[in-house]
Amino acid sequence: MISPALSAACHKTYQPARTPEERTPADELVTAWALTARGGDPEAVEKFVGALHRDVRRFVAYLSADPQAADDLAQDTFLRALGSLHRFEGRSSARVWLLSIARRAVIDNYRYASVRPRLADVDDWQDAAERAQERGLPGFDDGIALAELLSALPAERREAFVLTQLVGLPYAEAAELSGCPVGTVRSRVARARAALVDLLEDAERLARHRASA
Repeated sequence: MISPALSAACHKTYQPARTPEERTPADELVTAWALTARGGDPEAVEKFVGALHRDVRRFVAYLSADPQAADDLAQDTFLRALGSLHRFEGRSSARVWLLSIARRAVIDNYRYASVRPRLADVDDWQDAAERAQERGLPGFDDGIALAELLSALPAERREAFVLTQLVGLPYAEAAELSGCPVGTVRSRVARARAALVDLLEDAERLARHRASA
């Protein structure tokens, strides 16, 4: 059965967790750690990784629609980032820079891992919803179910939704990372949310029908 928490996640009208103004001090601190880490300062490296690990893991889990691959993708992201720190100049925040690397890691993973199943089309929502109902681990179901529902979205809408509603980036930063106008990100998020609500409501009707059969 679809849990109330998952239903709320898809129905609620989200705003980014923090405004750009509220994010600035923290982002500046993380960016400063990244700049210091370029010189090999181990404490700065540890702080940089620790500050952004959760955001990176969440982003790659939902963007790839495969939470079980999240640890490997997050590790790949940080290995790439640490190998490229000498080229980071702080023109964008370290968070946006790192998430852009995570985005490329996911794309490369799709491109080269031929054994990975294809992304589901929107028409495959029912299979995704049914698979989501078969998990039985406490605290695991909602993440898997949401990932599988997200996998039914077009990639651009899924990315916009994940960046702004799950990672918590302001729309302006999400637009910078995605290389599109802010209005486009807002439109993609709205369409993604509407599609998720429809998918979830259909899945709930299916669950009720099965329960009454």
